[in-house]
Amino acid sequence: MANNTILKLTTILILLIMHNSLFVSSSDIDQDHDDINEEEEEEYVLDTPLPHLGPRSRFLASIIKKGRQCDRETNNICNGVRANKGRDLLFCCKKHCRNVLSDKNNCRVCGNKCKQGERCCNGVCTNVLSNVRHCGKCNKKCSPGDSCGNGVCGYA
Repeated sequence: MANNTILKLTTILILLIMHNSLFVSSSDIDQDHDDINEEEEEEYVLDTPLPHLGPRSRFLASIIKKGRQCDRETNNICNGVRANKGRDLLFCCKKHCRNVLSDKNNCRVCGNKCKQGERCCNGVCTNVLSNVRHCGKCNKKCSPGDSCGNGVCGYA
């Protein structure tokens, strides 16, 4: 009888541990999934429509979805293309359109990865943990006299 109770309690404990680890893993996956969805849903409105797409649609020729596939040789739709009123600069990096002014894996040029704790701010890898002009994220300025610590203005 005691062995049966211990076996049941052990099984319940193992199931709880597995459930908690799956819950943590699934929320991490959901966060990663949200980041991917956020990336894929974002669109770049081109400053100048792509001329080589012809008369199909001026609207379609003026929008590129973030992460759109490209090929440097045959389908290079984002080779130095300006978008969003000059705020973005698109290049074909590893077969996908990337904004080299904000992509931390392609900062300023394709393949230039920013280090841990850095973001790509206007094409420059920037430490957002301690920079008062980019505190926690790009272009988030701290008030005069406030310092930036761990990505938070006024951190003491």
